[in-house]
Amino acid sequence: MTAWIALVPYDAATGYLKSLYDRVKGPDGRIDNVMKVHSLRPHTMEGHSALYKSVLHHSANSLPVWFLECLGIYTSLANRCDYSVAHHFAGLARLLADRPRAEALYTALAAGRPEDAFDGKQLALLRYVHKLTVAPAAMAEADVAALRAAGADDGEILEANQVCAYFNYSNRLLNGLGVTTAGDALGLSPPNTDRLDDLEHR
Repeated sequence: MTAWIALVPYDAATGYLKSLYDRVKGPDGRIDNVMKVHSLRPHTMEGHSALYKSVLHHSANSLPVWFLECLGIYTSLANRCDYSVAHHFAGLARLLADRPRAEALYTALAAGRPEDAFDGKQLALLRYVHKLTVAPAAMAEADVAALRAAGADDGEILEANQVCAYFNYSNRLLNGLGVTTAGDALGLSPPNTDRLDDLEHR
């Protein structure tokens, strides 16, 4: 079982849906369930894909992609979204090309102790996305001031905010519809780009 709602398989897709499937499928032809779950309303797949690519894989971002993945993993851990954690930990390990380091970062995040593996600006940004996820109504201007004090500029703060917002959206999509990783290829992602088309999605 891959989700609690019906998913249109590639072989049954036509028109707009098939064109989107062709855009988001991986090099082996597989389409991840995070995309398939949109198949009854494919316009939402297109919106999801564009948001994902802009937030995590756009060349105008200045924070390193591996750290953006850490922000997404920490957000997803707070939401207990196993799907996103599995995909994005695999992506983190691939980006770092250092499995022990990736595992050490994950261990710190999973324990709720990011200070065990991060410091300075990165630690402050991780704490920001965690608070924004678990207590959004408690956010205050002082939270942003603390990020500046830790060395983050306003553009970097926006990047972290958008990663957090995206993963909260995606986590609710996945958890709310019971989407699993069955049949998915974990850890693939597009290169940083300015384009929103012809890229593999994760």
